[in-house]
Amino acid sequence: MQYRPLGRTGIRVSPYALGTLMFATQIGNPDHDDSIRIIHKALDAGINLVDTADAYGDSEEVVGKALKGRRDHVVLATKVSRPVGTDPNQQGASRRWITTAVENSLRRLRTDHIDVYQIHRPDPTTDIEETLSVLTDLIRSGKVRAIGSSTTPPSDIVEAQWVAERRGLARFRTEQPPYSMLNRRVEREVLPLAERFGMGTLVWGPFAQGLLTGRVRKGGQNELRRANLLRHLNDERRLDAVEQLIPVAEEAGLPMTHLAMAFTIAHPGVTSALLGPRTMAHLDDLLAGLDVVLGDDVLDRIDAIVPPGTDIGTLDQEYAPPALLAPHLRRRPLADRSAA
Repeated sequence: MQYRPLGRTGIRVSPYALGTLMFATQIGNPDHDDSIRIIHKALDAGINLVDTADAYGDSEEVVGKALKGRRDHVVLATKVSRPVGTDPNQQGASRRWITTAVENSLRRLRTDHIDVYQIHRPDPTTDIEETLSVLTDLIRSGKVRAIGSSTTPPSDIVEAQWVAERRGLARFRTEQPPYSMLNRRVEREVLPLAERFGMGTLVWGPFAQGLLTGRVRKGGQNELRRANLLRHLNDERRLDAVEQLIPVAEEAGLPMTHLAMAFTIAHPGVTSALLGPRTMAHLDDLLAGLDVVLGDDVLDRIDAIVPPGTDIGTLDQEYAPPALLAPHLRRRPLADRSAA
């Protein structure tokens, strides 16, 4: 395993990181013992970064059990800000909620510190200075070692860095953006910004939420498509691109999963790519591709199908800023429009 620097934190991490969403009982593997065995096998293979979140159901509890006796050898990352209940204050990035949420995560994870504590999604209702202030306090108390953001627009990344510098606060050391062969927009600004500010990147969605596993084909059906659970699985533009990428993998002698993972970690701005196995078989398949390195000819063919810096469609869980969700933020009042 060739370990990479996590930005300028001084921490070194594996290029494959273990995402744990699928270890949550409600949406993934209901067998905690099996999930723990999967985590142990990933650690035995040399993966040393484990990423979870308080919004992943009971995932933090599973991770906490799995890391008993192995905590010191793991870079443990978790996240806060997404809703974890019906209370409107059990979400977001306010001092009030983060102060409570971090204690809950520490208890579930059975640890006294978190190596990388991340804001799961931007919280436009909370001043970034408020968020950085409480996170700085957590670092000074020893409960958190480094802080990060996730799925953050480029302008917000820059603003957070500026506020941290001007106010003498801890700054985000990592960013966790979506990145795959189908979703490459972060190559325009997010990944270059991360390099400029010395941030590590832990990219999620390298399989485009299932599309790049090779199991979803145009004109075919699988359980997810029949249930219509995810819009992007029925996006014809994305399915067309997948049909063009499959021959690239076949001619390179690779499964689609190996092509997808190798592509994400080939970018110099990517530190680690999060894989999210639900079963031991899934993990075994992914570990078999650890040493795959793509040549320029393969990367050129991928570029021709999905041009650098572009997205084909969108992921279902990608962050949408308020200006895209609220019509009144992008439309002048009717009276002003008619006056013009």
